[in-house]
Parts: sequence; structure tokens; C-alpha cells
Amino acid sequence: MSAESLLSRFAWAPSAGARPDYGLEHVQGETIVPASLEDTFAFFADASNLERLTPPWLNFRIRTPMPLVMREGLEIDYQILLHGFPIPWKSRIDVWEPGVRFVDRQLSGPYRWWHHEHRFAPAPGGTRVIDHVEFVPRLRWATGRIVRRDVERIFAYRKDALQQLFRTERAL
Repeated sequence: MSAESLLSRFAWAPSAGARPDYGLEHVQGETIVPASLEDTFAFFADASNLERLTPPWLNFRIRTPMPLVMREGLEIDYQILLHGFPIPWKSRIDVWEPGVRFVDRQLSGPYRWWHHEHRFAPAPGGTRVIDHVEFVPRLRWATGRIVRRDVERIFAYRKDALQQLFRTERAL
């Protein structure tokens, strides 16, 4: 049995509940990528690119068969390896406004609550990409600082990856 199938076999993640009234953490990041709004949004509309924007230390894999047509209501299954533990993650696209924004929300996974809005706007030199995530870690009282640090690291990686990917694409 392969290591990946063993991980999948023992992976488990509880369902997320409704948006909590307290304990919400917020992380926001933005960058300007040197590409048109249309090209930038098209990049994000291709779900397979999510793996390119996620740090290798998460061992992120999309489990839903590809290709995926992004739209409101689409549910996507992933798997991550978080601090050595395999965790399945299911998200749902709650809002899909091509060229403007989309919102994904965790249905089950590592967080008690996860709501991620991706916004796009024309900017001098390209497109402004704005990420705003609102989350509540599980066992917040014990894991809050570590989880926030990890989320900030993930979004710092994402910003650098976007810059690198779009510089490379532009050079071709």
C-alpha cells in the first residue's frame, strides 16, 4: 500500500459549523500581478492552479476529479498534510463573480470556520489581487497563535508565488 493511500485511509476532518459569533481571526494580503484582469482571473478560475499557490510543506492535493468548472455551488475535495497529519478539506464556492471576486468556504477540514474572499481589480501595471480570510482554529485557546502564524506564512508564500508565476508567464 502506498504512503499516499495510507494517509488517505487515516485522514479525517470534522465538519465546519456556522460562522461563530466570537474568536474570528482575519488575515488580508494583496499584491499586484503584471497581467490583465482577464488573464489573472482566468488563472484563478483554473482550480488546478491552487496547487501552484500553496506551499510545498502542506503537500496540498486536489482530490476532486479534474477538470473543474468553477461556479457558485461547486464543492471541491482536497487533502493537506498539516504538521504531519493528513487532513481532508472540502470547500464550497459560495460566490462566483467572474472578473470581480469569488468566495470559498470550508465545509469540513482543519478549521472550525474558514471563509476566503478573493477580489480582483485593475491596477497600474496589472491586476490587484486581494485575499481576505476569516477563520477560527479548532481548539483556538491552544492552537490560535500557531494557526495564525501558519495562515500568515501560507499567504506570504502565495504572494511570492503569484509574483514569480506571472513574471515567468510574462517572459514567455
